[in-house]
Amino acid sequence: MRSTKQLSVTLPNEMAREVAAKVASGEYASESEVIREGLRALSAREKAVDRWLRGEVSNIYDRMKSDPSLGRSAVDVKASIAQADKRRARRK
Repeated sequence: MRSTKQLSVTLPNEMAREVAAKVASGEYASESEVIREGLRALSAREKAVDRWLRGEVSNIYDRMKSDPSLGRSAVDVKASIAQADKRRARRK
């Protein structure tokens, strides 16, 4: 039984040129190899985001939900950003 499945993929011209350039440079042996590497990178990124959401964000969310006083209003956040922008502008 085959451990691979052949697919037909349609890419925008710019992406197709990028794939072809990777193969032409010798960095990859085939277009399929380029696509597989891209899918591996996508999978790794999704797993990293999932770990971050489950590890850090969910804990912070739970703390904020149990004690809303830990939060800041949108007005306060905007004011802090504006203040930081002013400080950066003065340093230039």
